[in-house]
Amino acid sequence: MIRRLLIANRGEIARRVIRTARRMGVETVAVYSDADATAPHVREADFSVRLGPPPAAESYLDMAKVLAAAAESGADSVHPGYGFLSENADFAQAVLDAGLIWVGPPPSAIRSMGPKDEAKRIMEAAGVPVTPGWRGEDQSLANLAEQAAIVGFPVLIKAVAGGGGKGMRRVDRAEDFEAALASAQREGQASFGNAHVLIERYMARPRHIEVQVFGDDFGNVVHLFERDCSLQRRHQKVIEEAPAPGMDEATRASVCGAAVRAAQAVGYRGAGTVEFIADASEGLRADRIFFMEMNTRLQVEHPVTEMITGLDLVEWQLRVASGEPLPLKQDDITMTGCAMEARLYAENPATGFLPSVGRLETFWMPEDGVRVDSAVEEGGEVSPFYDPMIAKLIVHRATRVEAADALSEACAEVGVWPVKTNAGFLSRLAADPDFRNGEIDTGFIGARPALVEAPPYGQAALDQVFSLIRQNDVARDGGPIDADPLTGFRLNSPERRTGVIWVDGGRREARIDFARGFGLGGVPKGGVVFQHGEAHVLSLAPPLAAAAGAASDGKLLAPMPGRIVAVAAKAGDRIAKGAPVITLEAMKMEHAMTAPFDAVVSAVGFAVGDQVTEGAVLATLDKAD
Repeated sequence: MIRRLLIANRGEIARRVIRTARRMGVETVAVYSDADATAPHVREADFSVRLGPPPAAESYLDMAKVLAAAAESGADSVHPGYGFLSENADFAQAVLDAGLIWVGPPPSAIRSMGPKDEAKRIMEAAGVPVTPGWRGEDQSLANLAEQAAIVGFPVLIKAVAGGGGKGMRRVDRAEDFEAALASAQREGQASFGNAHVLIERYMARPRHIEVQVFGDDFGNVVHLFERDCSLQRRHQKVIEEAPAPGMDEATRASVCGAAVRAAQAVGYRGAGTVEFIADASEGLRADRIFFMEMNTRLQVEHPVTEMITGLDLVEWQLRVASGEPLPLKQDDITMTGCAMEARLYAENPATGFLPSVGRLETFWMPEDGVRVDSAVEEGGEVSPFYDPMIAKLIVHRATRVEAADALSEACAEVGVWPVKTNAGFLSRLAADPDFRNGEIDTGFIGARPALVEAPPYGQAALDQVFSLIRQNDVARDGGPIDADPLTGFRLNSPERRTGVIWVDGGRREARIDFARGFGLGGVPKGGVVFQHGEAHVLSLAPPLAAAAGAASDGKLLAPMPGRIVAVAAKAGDRIAKGAPVITLEAMKMEHAMTAPFDAVVSAVGFAVGDQVTEGAVLATLDKAD
């Protein structure tokens, strides 16, 4: 059995591996960048080694530094987690060459399944159905545009080395192809060091179905049933579940059987996921489910499989890597109930889901009946250098409707401040009637923009908070509440008054009732209250006028620290409303800053490659005549 395990990762997956390793009596080694020096995974491991500065290329992606950390710490094995170096065949081989145990598939399997075009050729040979499209070596704009036209719009441009929605763009019209291609290639190069793409047919009502597989060194390969990951935003998964709604036994046998054949075709060992795209226009059918790619690692969403099977997939990984056979045969693996997972991102739905960074002054997670795998804790920092996912909320219930209700309630109990999160959005999403009925596809979120809008803070709750403040004679922003002493006066009745309070910058009236009880949950902390997963700022004084620099006045400000990756306009250019001006890369994603009106570019403040701070004026625009 493995003795001392180095975890070549960070955040919640590092903490997740540490939990299982500790239970199995395996020592753990954490690695960290300067940005993560005080992170929970560093404290929880038995040993820790610094890798370098915050940028991933100088720390978590530096193979030499990770291998040196393994040698320094006396580790005999390496678990890559997911992301970073987890699907890098050269790193896997380097670990083996250093005499260490690699907790993952053979480097040959990683190489076979890494490039999406090569993976599909292997799958076709193994009799696994693949998505219609084009893949090849000619990466010229002319050829790719021609192939897209042949496949037929809408199409998906996908980075061949991609994953997690990075390097992927949907294109509906030929005239939009060139710009989308350039963006996908930049993101593919930045995320995976490979700008090559392939073209696939975009399906009208796609569902994302994936199958968890496991192999060992004795030729055994099993599946642990399927997951549905159709709820996505910008091709990134938001809510995952197992099993897939609407999956009958015949279709399940077909798709899971195809996944096992896929793993066998590359001599797979360890945990892996075979991903399929389903044309669900007529429900899930075996003849309309196509192979997309294989992820040669543990998945972010593996907890839902653990919940329905009762198995610890990290334990299976460690046992298989230690040379043991799979713990169970296929017929011994069963599933019970339904599990759902929501990804809690540090992002602001109100600003188009732009990532949010900063110190976590408040970090409240639900406790009862919910599994929380978190990357952070209260008082910690969310940096701009890594993925914005800060936690996962997982529930397991007897039925799918019960699981959806439990997930919605769990997300509603989240309280995070001042970093913004998508908790309220997740709660509304899980409560959506169509979602609860299983009427889902990958376009579900995009078709429901109203789910993004947070409801106003409820009047009853506001009255209760205001009453509590007044009863304690607390003036959060200086001075007592100014309420007319006769307003609401009633003979032989409890004293009641009304007053003014500002909620999220807007003026609201609230009632003070001195006779009511105050069993209030979520008492204001620093002027912030939480309701349904949303944070609301309360103030007893009018908010200061908004600072200048909003997009409406022609100044495009950096919403977060990042690096400029594209400049589409220069001083003197006339551009239309919505046209891209400058593109910022932060938290592993691109964010295009566009013109808020028809404009003439007055100035562009930065060039490609420049690092910018939050609030920096990226460009200045004047309204066109």
